[in-house]
Amino acid sequence: MDARATHGSSGAGATVVTSQKVRPGQDDAYQRWQEKTNRAARGFDGFEGTELYPPGPGQDNEWVVVFRFSRIDQLTTWLRSSVRQELLDEGRPLFEAPPTQEVLSGGTPAEEPEVVTAVISHEVRPGYEQPFLRWQDKALKAQEKFPGFMGSELFRPVPGIQEHWVVVFRFDSREHLDGWLESDVREKLLSEGAKYFTHYDVRKISSPFSGWFRFGEGADEGVPPNWKQAMSVVLALYPTVMVLNLTVGSALDDAGVPAHAGLFIGNVLSVSILTWLLMPLVNRALAFWLVPSRAHTLRVHVAGAALVALCYGLLIVIFGFAA
Repeated sequence: MDARATHGSSGAGATVVTSQKVRPGQDDAYQRWQEKTNRAARGFDGFEGTELYPPGPGQDNEWVVVFRFSRIDQLTTWLRSSVRQELLDEGRPLFEAPPTQEVLSGGTPAEEPEVVTAVISHEVRPGYEQPFLRWQDKALKAQEKFPGFMGSELFRPVPGIQEHWVVVFRFDSREHLDGWLESDVREKLLSEGAKYFTHYDVRKISSPFSGWFRFGEGADEGVPPNWKQAMSVVLALYPTVMVLNLTVGSALDDAGVPAHAGLFIGNVLSVSILTWLLMPLVNRALAFWLVPSRAHTLRVHVAGAALVALCYGLLIVIFGFAA
């Protein structure tokens, strides 16, 4: 994506990014409430999908939810509906503070499975809009020089819905994103731009294997916690690597293919097998445990983890005989 592709375009597509700090011990109840909210949103015209992101490192149990609609007026209808208001009233005891949200009109959602996104909202001082834009362009030029930068978009306020200016930028890893956020260059830019805005918030959205974990038809039903994703990937990755080593790897060695080239071929084959064959099978087999809307109880969490661990043991025994 071109880093300057969008500046809050008025074209099709509207997104709301909601950040919700859940009370300790209320994660399961919150996920049930969020799935109820997702089902309600699906009944509104223009609904395209929703994504749930568990808290990342240093996010203090802050869950991020993304709702996507075809047009801004359809998103507005959902945001202002009595249905949503009743759900917010019902879920209020689950949160430490009222949820915050940023509405993004237009723009292009990231499709890379490894991408890490930061959403920053600014309260721009009245009359300072043009200097803020010039300052933002300067910040973008600085961002482009940092490792892992993948693109940036600026969203203007939406009258009556979103009063903040919102910047969304993406990096290819959390390490690279944090490198920019914690850099001296950005610190200097913030000091320079402080006269243009009164307040800003930063929210990070990431999921290391989210491209392999998609549930439902046309709408995401949430992303499993990272530990479940990692366990599931290992379950599919281990037998893939072992089989390739015993077959393709041996054949390449016999043919005299250099080790570095053989490793590359093995990586291409393993990723392809995972993406188009094994991960879809694992998702279906473990849906009762992976899909947040189904895994409501501690018993389900433990049973799924025990099943995966048992499969690990069986695979180790099987390949122990084959090796």
